Amino acid sequence: MKTALTIAGTDPTGGAGIQADLKTMTMNGVFGMSAITALVSQNTTGVREILEMTPDFLASQIDVVFEDIVPDAVKIGMVASTDLIRTIARQLRFHRAKNIVVDPVMVATSGDRLISEDAIETLKEELLPMGCVITPNIPEAEILAGMKIATTTEIEEAARLIADAYGCAVLLKGGHNINDANDYLYDHGTGTWFTGRRIDNPNTHGTGCTLSSAIASNLAKGFDLQTSIRRSKDYLSGALAAMLDLGQGRGPMMHNFNLTGEFRKEA
Repeated sequence: MKTALTIAGTDPTGGAGIQADLKTMTMNGVFGMSAITALVSQNTTGVREILEMTPDFLASQIDVVFEDIVPDAVKIGMVASTDLIRTIARQLRFHRAKNIVVDPVMVATSGDRLISEDAIETLKEELLPMGCVITPNIPEAEILAGMKIATTTEIEEAARLIADAYGCAVLLKGGHNINDANDYLYDHGTGTWFTGRRIDNPNTHGTGCTLSSAIASNLAKGFDLQTSIRRSKDYLSGALAAMLDLGQGRGPMMHNFNLTGEFRKEA
């Protein structure tokens, strides 16, 4: 069985972060493992408190995984501080990690800031160049590209600027009322639009975590990048279309929408 490691923060309500990553990896047919960067007290209405791991303990988590069950892919999500970013980069280089997907999480769906200003610069220097693909949304891409994005042409320009700056493929996610369900991949000089199904569902908590984890899962299974993205977008559409409605804010998706069989039955 193929394996994938997620390095990210937690979500007690299970819709985003490590919890969403592991659900996504399981539903996409790989064995999911995790290294936690921070304990995040959050729910569907917002982030209340963040307790970071120490760099040494984060390094230990990454090491024990690679020393025992080597991941076929790695997804990196929320990392809030410079020291933790440097720790991840150092350990992944040491273990020669492959198929690294970086989701440059900066702001939660609720609008809460999740990363310090100095950590953004370290993220650019240390982690982005390690990614085989990075998956910013529009606000994140505006920070990384240093430009405002309001049109599809600007999406294409920003993706190219980011890819050229950091030497990685960039999947710039539409949303934010610009090509709502369509994403743009710029990969070593070639641009590709991935059209998606517009689903009228306000419960979008964890969509970025889910998409990046699904891409990592498919890369782990041996699919190429474009096929991995298409399969992941289809999975995300299914999870949104299930119309799960939980929580008092932007609720989670139904990650297990296509789980069938004896063990799903309720009494």
